[in-house]
Amino acid sequence: MRSIKNRITARLLAIAALTTLSNLVPAYAQSPAVDPSAVEILKSMTDYLGGLKQFSVDTQNTLEHVLDSGQRIDEDISVSVIISRPGKLKSRRLGELIDQAFYYDGKTLTLNNKNANVYATEKAPATIEQMLDFARESLGLIIPASDLVYRNVYALMMQDVTSATVVGKAVINGRTCNHLAFRRPDVDFQVWVADADEPLPCKYVVTDKSTPELVSTISVMSNWNVKPPVTDNTFSYVPGKGTTRVEFMPLESGASK
Repeated sequence: MRSIKNRITARLLAIAALTTLSNLVPAYAQSPAVDPSAVEILKSMTDYLGGLKQFSVDTQNTLEHVLDSGQRIDEDISVSVIISRPGKLKSRRLGELIDQAFYYDGKTLTLNNKNANVYATEKAPATIEQMLDFARESLGLIIPASDLVYRNVYALMMQDVTSATVVGKAVINGRTCNHLAFRRPDVDFQVWVADADEPLPCKYVVTDKSTPELVSTISVMSNWNVKPPVTDNTFSYVPGKGTTRVEFMPLESGASK
């Protein structure tokens, strides 16, 4: 009798657990439609960012990689960025094997590899958006979460979106945020937008659906400053003593990074 009671109790507990778990599954899991509320919050964020003349932000980025063995390895990179529109940008990237500074003054872009004490300079287009395209497509240089810098990023992010959802609220670095999730044929992406007068992004996750492992790039933002002190010298690179100039190695035709 005790054995039967134990089995009945175990079954009831399992049913209760499943019922509780089903109650925790958000409604968006059953309704992959485009929620206008999610779109509205995303647009408020992109409009606000696009309207900023200057800003600076720090990001902690995790780049997921999968080895041939199937093991996942995470690469962590800290990036600080300062921007003055329309044509000035400076960033610093720090990682396990990376210590780089990136300067763009509206005419040239310079990459200083501090580990090797070398730098390379290349003529660049006149706007930040054009420069980022050029740096990625011609030189293979990518700043994580840099797509959020584009002034027309709303149209880029919403292109071919099939699902948009407000997941709920979350707290990122002390800020209460609206957690949004979007689906496109090639990628899924999530963005956490501060629920405040300044709708700044606090976290951004892009998941590559072309990979069986669904690897992601995760960026967590902090230390936003929408009025950073800048001068023209902020974006100009002056080689230090002993620093050697080298040439960029252009990407081969058809190569990708």
